[in-house]
Amino acid sequence: MAKDQLQVLNALDVAKTQWYHFTAIIIAGMGFFTDAYDLFCISLVTKLLGRIYYHVDGAEKPGTLPPNVAAAVNGVAFCGTLAGQLFFGWLGDKLGRKKVYGMTLMVMVLCSVASGLSFGHEPKAVMATLCFFRFWLGFGIGGDYPLSATIMSEYANKKTRGAFVSAVFAMQGFGIMAGGIFAIIISSAFEAKFPAPAYADDALRSTVPQADLVWRIILMVGAIPAAMTYYSRSKMPETARYTALVAKDAKQAASDMSKVLQMEIEPEQQKVDEISKEKSKAFSLFSKEFMSRHGLHLLGTTSTWFLLDIAFYSQNLFQKDIFSAIGWIPPAKSMNAIQEVFKIARAQTLIALCSTVPGYWFTVAFIDVIGRFAIQMMGFFFMTVFMFALAIPYNHWTHKENRIGFVIMYSLTFFFANFGPNATTFVVPAEIFPARFRSTCHGISAASGKLGAMVGAFGFLYLAQSPDKNKTDAGYPPGIGVRNSLIVLGVVNFLGILFTFLVPESKGKSLEEMSGENEDNENSISDNRTVPIV
Repeated sequence: MAKDQLQVLNALDVAKTQWYHFTAIIIAGMGFFTDAYDLFCISLVTKLLGRIYYHVDGAEKPGTLPPNVAAAVNGVAFCGTLAGQLFFGWLGDKLGRKKVYGMTLMVMVLCSVASGLSFGHEPKAVMATLCFFRFWLGFGIGGDYPLSATIMSEYANKKTRGAFVSAVFAMQGFGIMAGGIFAIIISSAFEAKFPAPAYADDALRSTVPQADLVWRIILMVGAIPAAMTYYSRSKMPETARYTALVAKDAKQAASDMSKVLQMEIEPEQQKVDEISKEKSKAFSLFSKEFMSRHGLHLLGTTSTWFLLDIAFYSQNLFQKDIFSAIGWIPPAKSMNAIQEVFKIARAQTLIALCSTVPGYWFTVAFIDVIGRFAIQMMGFFFMTVFMFALAIPYNHWTHKENRIGFVIMYSLTFFFANFGPNATTFVVPAEIFPARFRSTCHGISAASGKLGAMVGAFGFLYLAQSPDKNKTDAGYPPGIGVRNSLIVLGVVNFLGILFTFLVPESKGKSLEEMSGENEDNENSISDNRTVPIV
């Protein structure tokens, strides 16, 4: 049987949408804007790095990063992100959301700048420096996932909580687009100032010395939006749910939220003390009691995020190769180094503009209308359909007259990733676990996702190679080809449909109702069904 909720938490649950909600979305969202910019901008410059540092005199094609270097450069930030999600997620439950929130931002600012610097000019030194700082950049980015989601969900009202949390995540779309647009501007400016012949015409002169500045500038600019929001983050009050339910300070929680909501709130310290003394609420993370209450939920959030990110990040990392196959990006030898950056950036920006950004905001619009479960199921279903539709008649799509159809299908897979599990896997873990484990469990779920991203990032660099060893990129063994890789991704998405049945629906419910924190005893846990009852 449910008890009366603390007044301060009830006030947050029933609050009308106010200016502080939008302030929180912007402050948390700018972190995600930076996260996406930093994570995805590397795919814009990997070809350029190959041309600059791995040029081979007399080679028919421009230099490319060796397989191990390419895997490290593309994947090392994911390793850092995974570590950061686990560490800062745990720290957010131990020290409080606010205290840790500023730390992650400073790490991101410093490492964004440092990733554009190098110790020495030799390829090994440049790549080692880049990988070192991108690992720690990822570490800071990782912290942003559990903290931003938890803070936004704990500030939001229950009627529009899904929209607010997904709006924070939706800023990723603008970050990806901003990375592409900035790369277009920089490459255009450098191309105008330092024109160069195509590689086929003059291999050595096709990569001007100034091209070395292009990738550094693109990576370093990621520090600017993060630095701009540092002051705002430092001024945010701690969330009432952490202060009251974890720190057990009802007076401070009431005081903070009285200022935020601009209303009088009674502290209710006695009720907080009573809640903290209840043995049924004293179980620890991964205890038998935790596993019986939340074990399947945690399996659901970790597995679906893992499967989603295998598909999502493998697409992003080899989309430039798909664009080459369908002719959006001409053969490398027909361009100079800076022109290649421009063409890759243009393709990524068009995909972001046409499918990634709209997909995120469709989720924001509908998540509190049709629910998390329906959106996630629909997203995985259509991703599966479109992956198979791309893969089975793959040769049909590579013909010049069918290119536009391919791009539309490819865009739709991105659209339904973002109007689907890419957003919902971020939202749900911030809603269904108790306050004292919320940040940790979100971090575990997100880290599982990044493990999937690493499988996609590392695995598909090799898998997407042609089965014909004469057609593979330099240094890569033969793979299974793009067509078979897309079939594998279709199967992965289908598994996502099955594991979604483990994830409960949280639409319209308070956080305490979802986590069972406002129940009288351990036998009256709220019935968190996966599929809403009609």
